[in-house]
Amino acid sequence: MKQWQQVVATAVVAAAMMAPAVAAERKVGSLTFRDCDLKNAMAGEVMGGLCATLDVPENPDEPGGRKIPLRIGLVPARGAEPAPDPVFFLAGGPGQSALDSYPAIAAGFERMREKRHIVLIDQRGTGGSNKLVCKGEGDKSAFADESVDSPDAQRDFAAKCARELAGTADPRQYTTTVAVSDFEAVRKALGAPKVNLVGGSYGTRAAQTYLRYYPDSVRGMILDGVVPPTLALGNDHAKNLEAALASIFQRCREDKACFAAFGDPAEDLSRLKLQLRSGAKPVHYRDPMTWELRDQEFAFGHLASTVRLFAYAPEVAALLPHALQEASAGRFETLMAQSDMFTGELGESIMHGMQLSVICSEDAARLVVDPDDADSLLGTEMIEVMHAQCSAWPKGERPADFHDPLSSDVPVLLMSGEFDPVTPPRYGEETAKGYRNGRHLVVRGRGHIVLTAGCMPKLAAEFIDKNEAKALDAACLDVMPAIPAFLHANGWGP
Repeated sequence: MKQWQQVVATAVVAAAMMAPAVAAERKVGSLTFRDCDLKNAMAGEVMGGLCATLDVPENPDEPGGRKIPLRIGLVPARGAEPAPDPVFFLAGGPGQSALDSYPAIAAGFERMREKRHIVLIDQRGTGGSNKLVCKGEGDKSAFADESVDSPDAQRDFAAKCARELAGTADPRQYTTTVAVSDFEAVRKALGAPKVNLVGGSYGTRAAQTYLRYYPDSVRGMILDGVVPPTLALGNDHAKNLEAALASIFQRCREDKACFAAFGDPAEDLSRLKLQLRSGAKPVHYRDPMTWELRDQEFAFGHLASTVRLFAYAPEVAALLPHALQEASAGRFETLMAQSDMFTGELGESIMHGMQLSVICSEDAARLVVDPDDADSLLGTEMIEVMHAQCSAWPKGERPADFHDPLSSDVPVLLMSGEFDPVTPPRYGEETAKGYRNGRHLVVRGRGHIVLTAGCMPKLAAEFIDKNEAKALDAACLDVMPAIPAFLHANGWGP
């Protein structure tokens, strides 16, 4: 883990040193951008950029009503005469800030910047765009009341959050459909005849929704970690995670060093599930952020959420066999520390009020509890919590065609990681069928979000430049190295 973090940190610093200085002010269209910092708290990264705001009506049907100041970031093109069609980056979640997320994936956009501005839009309800935060214990951002699991308590949690937001926001107006009207307003304010869209995870839904309702405004589109238009977010989460974990464990069984060190990690996970379903285990560990000694109880919920987040990226998944073996032997320190780091940072980076506005309005009516998921790591609890919370959350309108398959001639490059635990490659394959000028690339050995993997930044920039997905020479992806399992806490070496 430390080795991976050091490599990433070194790459980020090197990129920052090579980047040209950003001017203190720049006018694009009718927007005036001024110097600002783009900060990613999860990765501890800060980079320079330019920021502006654009006031939009909270309710598009009431233009004279309450306004939302949209926060917009600009990472300027390097060329003296940028192309007229900028790149819009749309973040995931739902609930993440595009401006705050950007530093962690900036390397994926560096080649695009040779000719085009990168425009970052904090979708309404996130970041600096009237964020909708549900507060939990210690006044921290939370998705649910983690101390209880009754449907009544989860419904009360959502109702309380909606009441607290009522003075500053109408949650019904924070759906994807309303948000894409903001993207169109930004395009017009920039004076751009068309835009190129880059969406990651939920951002692929936002991008496709923009294309559905504003087809003449989109020149081309990159979808990374594809959400099919037909999908109800959440229905497949348990099954997708099981498939990803099976692949991680199979690779360990087939690797002589990994199997010699850990045996079958699936057996360790099975033992842990049995242990923790009978009750939480005490753990004495150091807080990963403050380094202070703490006493905590490691519960089944910690196991499920932490293992799920381990599976998102191969650099972190490489530590999973070691961490599971340690916990299976009664040493929960590694998993507990990772749980604190993952869930704490992620909770603060996602605006759960906005997430509820999206899911409750767009997906909740189609979420189904599948009894076959009961024995999985995620089980049926996620959907049960969503049903309970959405019963109390104000819901916006969902157009009748919102979940219809899309059909378009707009050039589209779709990307998937081979072992993605949330948006697996089959989603990309399904979605690509609707794009006559589309192409789906699967990156070997990778997980969720692959824009920065290997030669993908080069391919993405070439696609944005020429708008010909099928003409890309993607042979460079065939040599992507597999990341071996950590044999101990310090890495895979001796």
